[in-house]
Amino acid sequence: MMVWIDLEMTGLDLSKDALIEIAVLVTDGHLNVQDDGLDLLIPPSPEALDAMGDFVRKMHTDSGLLDELARATLTMAQAEQQVLDYIKQYVPLPRKAPLAGNSIGTDRSFLARDMPLLEGHLHYRNVDVSTVKELARRWFPKAYYAAPAKHGNHRALADIQESIEELRYYREAVFVPLPGPSTGESRIIAGKHEGALTGLGDAAQAFEGSDEASES
Repeated sequence: MMVWIDLEMTGLDLSKDALIEIAVLVTDGHLNVQDDGLDLLIPPSPEALDAMGDFVRKMHTDSGLLDELARATLTMAQAEQQVLDYIKQYVPLPRKAPLAGNSIGTDRSFLARDMPLLEGHLHYRNVDVSTVKELARRWFPKAYYAAPAKHGNHRALADIQESIEELRYYREAVFVPLPGPSTGESRIIAGKHEGALTGLGDAAQAFEGSDEASES
């Protein structure tokens, strides 16, 4: 299982900005979404609203988020518990499922600050679609520039859904077709790279003693 989370904030500064929307979806390892997910709003303090920059204010106004926040009543603790209860339906044990999403380093930092029980339930490893995207931009630029357009309008649930769609696209466009190479083929590929830089490992030692190494 993978736990997909996206947050909307009043800004990106952990020292002053507020988490105002959290959405979560759970997929299996093949990116099949398990249900409709959860999308919750947490009203910020007046100080956090006043400190919001013009760019972010316009973004959240255009998306309708600020209007919806005016009617929101959940506390941060209540939102955290609802998300945690939802995730535990699919991932009951802690530290078993990675956090997935796009550019999720910032999101994880806000989770650690505001929802530590939730953040602690997730595995320390992340599945960041942005990493796949950056590699595709360098290795497979045609696939990168043909990737699906984004239409999420900076709302948390739509952003998650688009992240899943994006990873599905890259899986088909740039990853090897399923079921992938056989064990034997994988070992041959591993032998090309193990120890290539470090000089360590069984494959590197085997290469050093080979005829190919003596001829080089």
